[in-house]
Amino acid sequence: MMDEDRTSWKEALKSPAAFKTFITNYFKDHEELTGSYNIPSYYEHYTVRLDSHDGLVITLITGMNQIGANGSAALPFKQTEMMSIEDFRKLILHKKFADQNMSLSDVFQVVAGVPDNNDEN
Repeated sequence: MMDEDRTSWKEALKSPAAFKTFITNYFKDHEELTGSYNIPSYYEHYTVRLDSHDGLVITLITGMNQIGANGSAALPFKQTEMMSIEDFRKLILHKKFADQNMSLSDVFQVVAGVPDNNDEN
């Protein structure tokens, strides 16, 4: 199933209508897509879901893992962005992905701005 998912979203990219159908069906099967990036001092968690107007809602929560001198950590920062399915498709088409075997989850991670665990930058 994973290999099918890896190729079907790429195939759907060729047409705005096919991609919209693919994304809509994806979110019928998956209420939301989540992911995270965590290092000792910093974390990011993202959630992507389809809203009722056929747009994507990307929520990114970032924060620091370091505890201050008074024993409290800084409050996390929450950012929400709306994106149309077509804008998401165009973003994917214009983005040069280094790994051609990326899954749809990997692409959402890139769009959310979560660094890759292997990313040195």
